[in-house]
Amino acid sequence: MILYGIPTCDTCKRALKTLQAAGKDVTFRDIRATPLTPAEIEAITHEFGDLAVNRQSTTYRAFNDFLKASDPEAQIMAQPTVMKRPVIQDADRWYLGWDSATEAALTR
Repeated sequence: MILYGIPTCDTCKRALKTLQAAGKDVTFRDIRATPLTPAEIEAITHEFGDLAVNRQSTTYRAFNDFLKASDPEAQIMAQPTVMKRPVIQDADRWYLGWDSATEAALTR
Protein backbone atom coordinates (compact mmCIF):
# COMPACT_ATOMS: atom_id res chain seq x y z
CA MET A 1 0.00 0.00 0.00
CA ILE A 2 1.29 3.45 -0.90
CA LEU A 3 0.06 6.65 0.71
CA TYR A 4 0.87 9.71 -1.40
CA GLY A 5 0.95 12.98 0.52
CA ILE A 6 3.10 15.46 2.39
CA PRO A 7 4.43 15.03 5.93
CA THR A 8 2.89 18.28 7.20
CA CYS A 9 -0.65 17.30 6.18
CA ASP A 10 -2.71 16.39 9.27
CA THR A 11 -5.05 14.19 7.23
CA CYS A 12 -2.11 12.25 5.79
CA LYS A 13 -0.64 11.80 9.28
CA ARG A 14 -3.97 10.56 10.65
CA ALA A 15 -4.45 8.12 7.75
CA LEU A 16 -0.91 6.77 8.05
CA LYS A 17 -1.20 6.31 11.81
CA THR A 18 -4.58 4.55 11.51
CA LEU A 19 -3.38 2.22 8.74
CA GLN A 20 -0.21 1.30 10.64
CA ALA A 21 -2.22 0.69 13.83
CA ALA A 22 -4.41 -1.69 11.80
CA GLY A 23 -1.28 -3.66 10.88
CA LYS A 24 -1.13 -2.54 7.26
CA ASP A 25 2.21 -2.36 5.46
CA VAL A 26 2.15 1.25 4.27
CA THR A 27 4.82 3.12 2.34
CA PHE A 28 4.53 6.88 2.79
CA ARG A 29 5.43 8.76 -0.39
CA ASP A 30 6.32 12.39 0.26
CA ILE A 31 5.37 14.02 -3.04
CA ARG A 32 7.59 17.02 -2.29
CA ALA A 33 10.74 14.99 -1.58
CA THR A 34 10.07 12.44 -4.32
CA PRO A 35 7.95 14.09 -7.02
CA LEU A 36 5.27 12.11 -8.80
CA THR A 37 6.26 10.70 -12.16
CA PRO A 38 4.17 11.58 -15.23
CA ALA A 39 2.84 8.00 -15.19
CA GLU A 40 1.74 8.34 -11.55
CA ILE A 41 0.04 11.67 -12.23
CA GLU A 42 -1.72 10.14 -15.23
CA ALA A 43 -2.90 7.16 -13.16
CA ILE A 44 -4.24 9.43 -10.40
CA THR A 45 -6.03 11.81 -12.77
CA HIS A 46 -7.37 8.90 -14.81
CA GLU A 47 -8.84 7.40 -11.64
CA PHE A 48 -10.22 10.60 -10.06
CA GLY A 49 -10.41 13.22 -12.82
CA ASP A 50 -11.09 16.75 -11.55
CA LEU A 51 -11.56 15.46 -8.01
CA ALA A 52 -7.79 14.88 -7.79
CA VAL A 53 -7.26 18.65 -7.52
CA ASN A 54 -8.05 20.45 -4.28
CA ARG A 55 -9.71 23.58 -5.60
CA GLN A 56 -10.13 24.96 -2.06
CA SER A 57 -6.37 25.07 -1.43
CA THR A 58 -4.30 28.22 -1.35
CA THR A 59 -2.04 26.59 -3.92
CA TYR A 60 -4.91 26.33 -6.41
CA ARG A 61 -6.16 29.84 -5.68
CA ALA A 62 -2.67 31.17 -6.46
CA PHE A 63 -2.73 29.63 -9.95
CA ASN A 64 -2.99 32.04 -12.87
CA ASP A 65 -6.07 31.83 -15.10
CA PHE A 66 -4.27 29.72 -17.70
CA LEU A 67 -3.31 27.08 -15.15
CA LYS A 68 -6.77 27.13 -13.55
CA ALA A 69 -8.22 26.38 -17.00
CA SER A 70 -5.74 23.54 -17.59
CA ASP A 71 -6.53 19.88 -17.06
CA PRO A 72 -5.90 18.28 -13.64
CA GLU A 73 -2.81 16.48 -14.93
CA ALA A 74 -1.15 19.79 -15.90
CA GLN A 75 -2.14 21.36 -12.58
CA ILE A 76 -0.61 18.54 -10.52
CA MET A 77 2.47 18.49 -12.76
CA ALA A 78 2.95 22.24 -12.19
CA GLN A 79 2.40 22.07 -8.42
CA PRO A 80 2.07 18.56 -6.88
CA THR A 81 0.77 19.89 -3.55
CA VAL A 82 -2.45 20.97 -5.27
CA MET A 83 -3.41 17.28 -5.31
CA LYS A 84 -6.14 16.34 -2.85
CA ARG A 85 -4.58 14.28 -0.10
CA PRO A 86 -4.04 11.59 0.72
CA VAL A 87 -4.12 9.43 -2.37
CA ILE A 88 -3.84 5.80 -1.37
CA GLN A 89 -3.00 2.96 -3.74
CA ASP A 90 -3.81 -0.48 -2.40
CA ALA A 91 -2.78 -2.97 -5.09
CA ASP A 92 -5.09 -2.10 -8.00
CA ARG A 93 -7.55 -0.02 -5.92
CA TRP A 94 -7.26 3.74 -5.46
CA TYR A 95 -8.69 5.94 -2.70
CA LEU A 96 -8.86 9.73 -2.52
CA GLY A 97 -9.02 11.55 0.79
CA TRP A 98 -9.58 10.08 4.22
CA ASP A 99 -13.08 9.59 5.54
CA SER A 100 -14.94 6.87 7.44
CA ALA A 101 -15.72 4.90 4.27
CA THR A 102 -12.07 4.85 3.17
CA GLU A 103 -10.93 3.98 6.68
CA ALA A 104 -13.42 1.11 6.87
CA ALA A 105 -12.41 -0.23 3.45
CA LEU A 106 -8.70 -0.18 4.25
CA THR A 107 -8.61 -1.31 7.89
CA ARG A 108 -10.86 -4.35 7.85
